[in-house]
Amino acid sequence: MILENYLNPASGAGITLTESGGWFESAYIKWNPLSNAISYKVYIKPSAAGDSAYVQLDPELIRKYPTYWRADAVGLAAGQYIMKAEAILSNSTNESIISGVITVRANDRTGFAFSGDSQYKSGSGAYKENGVLKENAQVIYVTSETAKTVSLDVKVNSSGKKQTGTGIGEILTLRQKGYDTTPLAIRFIGQVTDSNMAGELNSNGYLEVKGKTSYKEMNLTLEGIGDDATAYGWGLLIRNCGNLEIRNLGIMLFPDDGISLDTANCNVWVHNNDIFYGKAGSDADQAKGDGSADVKSGSTYVTLSYNHFWDSGKCSLCGMKDTAEFFVTYHHNWYDHSDSRHPRIRAASVHIYNNYFDGNAKYGVGVTNGSSAFVESNYFRHCKYPMMSSLQGTDTLGQGTFSGENGGMIKAFNNRIENASSLIYANSNEGTTGKNTVSFDAYSASARNETVPSLYKTIAGSTVYNNFDTGKNIGVSLSDIDPVNNVEGIVTTSAGRLNQGDFTWKFNNAADDTSSDLNTALMSKIRSYTTNLISVGGN
Repeated sequence: MILENYLNPASGAGITLTESGGWFESAYIKWNPLSNAISYKVYIKPSAAGDSAYVQLDPELIRKYPTYWRADAVGLAAGQYIMKAEAILSNSTNESIISGVITVRANDRTGFAFSGDSQYKSGSGAYKENGVLKENAQVIYVTSETAKTVSLDVKVNSSGKKQTGTGIGEILTLRQKGYDTTPLAIRFIGQVTDSNMAGELNSNGYLEVKGKTSYKEMNLTLEGIGDDATAYGWGLLIRNCGNLEIRNLGIMLFPDDGISLDTANCNVWVHNNDIFYGKAGSDADQAKGDGSADVKSGSTYVTLSYNHFWDSGKCSLCGMKDTAEFFVTYHHNWYDHSDSRHPRIRAASVHIYNNYFDGNAKYGVGVTNGSSAFVESNYFRHCKYPMMSSLQGTDTLGQGTFSGENGGMIKAFNNRIENASSLIYANSNEGTTGKNTVSFDAYSASARNETVPSLYKTIAGSTVYNNFDTGKNIGVSLSDIDPVNNVEGIVTTSAGRLNQGDFTWKFNNAADDTSSDLNTALMSKIRSYTTNLISVGGN
């Protein structure tokens, strides 16, 4: 388990620290409130450094809840830290408390977003590869109260002239002019609703992040603070962006898609998000919303990792009208009783590893339209159809799933598969039936670096596997792959927001493993969700 909690690690005469913990490149503390405190300040330092090394946190990182205060430190390199909370009292004295040693882990920067073949070679946005902010990075905070009023000076012409953007929407619109590529971390705090964002979203209900031209360098991170940052009633639309990171956000009741990498994006890293139900669409298969996290229209060199999909109807469309090859990695995602599209692939070359397919009623990975997928060291627990290719193998058992498109090819290696209804290999009898060299779902590799012979091809379109995983820099080495039997434990404790977020729900495997219907009780809880956050800032 990545998170390390310390309950009641320390106390002082007046202030008591109740919890502290470390996560991916972040740490936090909680303490009991003091009745005579006017304000609080919080500091952090490396555990081995002296007191002069303490750095004060931004006030926005200190928040009040009904029974406690909390502060989160973000942008930390992996290592050990100590945090200190200081109460400023009404009698002009101070009380302070120091945490125990907090261990902070590095994020897993692997996959195509970090491939050496890509344009920017990184999807870390405003951060360096060690997790700390770049030297000249800017930081702004978006809350329910500041979404329309937060301001930032943005360069708007080639001579360096600046214009003040007011509201997160206007700030992003000014950056769309393309003159300001200063690293920018946009930090969301608490529940921010579509009503809070009125005037900041586009006409379809999205916060639009757009570069001036295709693959424009953005150096931008959109991140949630703590375990309860939630985009409620709106989604993210990403266009023409290069070097962009989206992390630690809960996304609920979004319109159409939750996160849409819509057009000409590269080096995008989407990780550690909780993606719930969206708003019902007009089609019968959109009761849970449409796509949870889609990648399409020339978006390439993308990594989606450590995300928690909560009963999504259609998790991830990977390619829409695309005809040219593009590159995407999915790893350590928790497909928690979601139904389909994990992902559904057109034209792309996609690496899918160490994901937990947990009770999926329709199918896991689907390949069409000449795509190739390397499906490696995943755990498929009661996924009805783990791997499918259009118009052949398992897809021919019913009416067909993929709209009559040409097939794609899957290379499968070292996956753990339990309770699948159908899985047909081209060259192995280890599926649910004997091998079928013509009408199959996947080729079963005996070694990770095995190339798939060209004699295996799809029935529709005669697609052969392109062996991208052995001939291209995929941003993943053998040492990055976790043992398949460890996948469930790693993913269920590390995917989603910090400490699994503030939203709890337990699925009933007996019913939910096989049902693709909207879970009305879960939707009711999502609709009634409201933050416990009282105020932001140390006062």
